[in-house]
Amino acid sequence: MSGTELIENDEDSHLEQVFVRSKTVVSRCVAGETLIVPVRGKVGDLASIYSFNGTGSLIWHALESPKTVAQLVGAVEQEYAVEHKRAEQDVHRFLDDMLSVDLVAARRAEQFAGESHVE
Repeated sequence: MSGTELIENDEDSHLEQVFVRSKTVVSRCVAGETLIVPVRGKVGDLASIYSFNGTGSLIWHALESPKTVAQLVGAVEQEYAVEHKRAEQDVHRFLDDMLSVDLVAARRAEQFAGESHVE
C-alpha cells in the first residue's frame, strides 16, 4: 500500500487518519486563488496544475501541518458557518480527490503520536 491510499475505504476510517500535503508539490496563492504544481524529477509538471476554490484553499492551507478530518471539518464550519454534515461532505470530497492524484497523503494518527504537528 502506498502512503496515499486510504487505509480503509469507509468514511469512518478517515477518523483514525491524519492527512498531510505531499512534499512533491509547490503551492502559491495568486490573485486570491491557490495554485498547486506537482514537481516531478525536480521540474514543475505544468500540464498538471490544480486550482482550488475557497473551501479547497482553506483545507489546503490547514494541511500545512498534519490534520485529522475532525480538525478540517471544524475549520470549514468555522470559516463558512455551514452545517456539520455539509462541511464533512466537502472535506471528504476534497481529501478523496487529493488522495487520488497524490497531492495529499493519509497516515494513521498514531504515526504522529508524540509529535507536535497534529494541532
